[in-house]
Amino acid sequence: MNSKVLAENILPLVGGEGNVATLVHCATRLRFKIIDHSKVRLAELEALDGVITVVNGSGQLQVVIGNRVPEVFRAFGAISGLLDDDKAKKDQPEAGNSASILGRLIDLVAGIFTPLLGAMAAAGVLKGALAIVLAAGWMSNKESTYIILHAASDSLFYFLPLLLAITSARKFETNIFVAVSVAGALIYPSIQGLFDGGQAVTFFGLPVIMMKYTGTVIPIIFSVWLMSIIERFLNRHIHESVRNILTPFFLLTVMVPLTLMTIGPVGIAISQFVASLFVSIYGFNPIIASALMAAAWQILVIFGVHWGFVTVFINDISVMGHSFLKAASSPSVFAQSGALLAVMLRTKDKKMKALAGSSFIASLFGITEPGVYGVTLKLKKPFICAVIAAALGGAVVGYAKSSAISMGMPGLLTLPIFYGEGFVGFIIGCAVAFIGSLALTLIVGFDEPHSRPAPAVPGGEPPAMAHKRTAQEQMSAAGEQIAAPLSGSLIPLAQVDDKVFSAGIVGPGLAIVPEEGRVYAPVDGYIASTFASGHAIGLHSSGGAEILIHVGINTVQLEGQYFQMQVNEGDTVKKGQLLLTFDLNAIKQAGYDTVTPVIVTNSEAWPKLQISDQPYSRVGEPVMALSV
Repeated sequence: MNSKVLAENILPLVGGEGNVATLVHCATRLRFKIIDHSKVRLAELEALDGVITVVNGSGQLQVVIGNRVPEVFRAFGAISGLLDDDKAKKDQPEAGNSASILGRLIDLVAGIFTPLLGAMAAAGVLKGALAIVLAAGWMSNKESTYIILHAASDSLFYFLPLLLAITSARKFETNIFVAVSVAGALIYPSIQGLFDGGQAVTFFGLPVIMMKYTGTVIPIIFSVWLMSIIERFLNRHIHESVRNILTPFFLLTVMVPLTLMTIGPVGIAISQFVASLFVSIYGFNPIIASALMAAAWQILVIFGVHWGFVTVFINDISVMGHSFLKAASSPSVFAQSGALLAVMLRTKDKKMKALAGSSFIASLFGITEPGVYGVTLKLKKPFICAVIAAALGGAVVGYAKSSAISMGMPGLLTLPIFYGEGFVGFIIGCAVAFIGSLALTLIVGFDEPHSRPAPAVPGGEPPAMAHKRTAQEQMSAAGEQIAAPLSGSLIPLAQVDDKVFSAGIVGPGLAIVPEEGRVYAPVDGYIASTFASGHAIGLHSSGGAEILIHVGINTVQLEGQYFQMQVNEGDTVKKGQLLLTFDLNAIKQAGYDTVTPVIVTNSEAWPKLQISDQPYSRVGEPVMALSV
């Protein structure tokens, strides 16, 4: 599917550009910082073709896309100003005021470190590969080839303060070039010479405690944060005619010595304390610590709070040269791979088999979110089996005292970043997690997707067939009547060949096999949402019901071809008014299923849902009744 169309469909469902404070992405997710969460239409967002699932927590709205998330992210830059570095946020309400401290911290860490992780993983793989080559005796560290490749692998870590200055300046909305200049001063050769020389250093008679800043993390982040505060103060008090010169001048003059005298030493002390704290915890019992870390990792990933540990991993690597905890988290990835393979081998559901197969391949290279959200977590038992197996693998990794020398998503391609002491134990631990999860899932089993009942509404009946009665009985006590928007055969949602609709994830309702390509308003109300692809439409009835009409399955991939919207978002409509036309035969010839789900997306507001038991309905005839 076209990434631009997907971005165009997502943007209005998160409340539009004006409702997004910031947008970043990780390996598989778009991470929105939302201003007003009441404007987000979660049910419609989760039902969108191309969206695996949506996680709302930790101060972020996380839309799980999968491996194509970078393309969708770039598409947002083409259709909006969300990716502009100089986008003014000052006219917007503070999105984080109501967020928890943990949520703000996670948002901060994700914003600063996410842009670096890809390059950091690549450098780590190269560094590990060179270590393997040296250990095997295939190359000497004196050879020029090795020296060049080592420089390529180590430069990111050596100049890490410069890179963090860029990402921190963007996050704190301060001058990027001044921030880089401050970071550059910390690792300037003559400054490093003062540290190496060991002599007393003063600044206008004040003592300066010299530190080695290459590869450090915390000092530059603190420095850029403080610089952003000082910059805003200076800009308020310096006339705009000289602001572009004087503000950077004062920032450089103040921040470099201030960082060297106070922020730097304090930051390094904090870094060393954090590293020693986790080493102490790990050293108390590495087997238990690693097992708990491996078992908890995918749970942390689900809620997006794993970013809190990213800083710890990078800090450990910068201070000690390796991270035990990073290695301990890795068996969880291979455990999910084992569970996905088991589902693929055991399930009889064709769609689940295909999803598990593609997710399994992605998980081998460290991308687990599609498999977790789309398969193991949805089936429950495979996820539990993977957590148990991950704990066993983590215990082996802890026993071997395995560690990582760089960041990177654990997978087959990034195995070299774990090369060193305990590398064999690391391989064994990951194998234990993979095989254990595979075996447990095959033994324990799981409920096949088609055999699980749809989510129940109050009263205990599946929504797709809730309270089946005659049309007259349905309408007698109804608070809201929904008419058929198309003429055609009526079928239960459970028979729709799409897991999102058939499982009732979006909401209860029914589906219609259309006889003609015309969609009419099923209620009086207004158009709550339209889509750039024209394949679906959302309505809000005058009685308060929220209704989604989705023409066909996966028809968003047609990118608007064969669809013609007759109304606009926000339009007031009357029952029976033409909303949408489509070329029914052309869509069928293109190979798409034209079955049209009609969903009540706010069913929690309607405890009683009555659905027609008639096999056929014409436009305007009642097919659903809602009451409280």
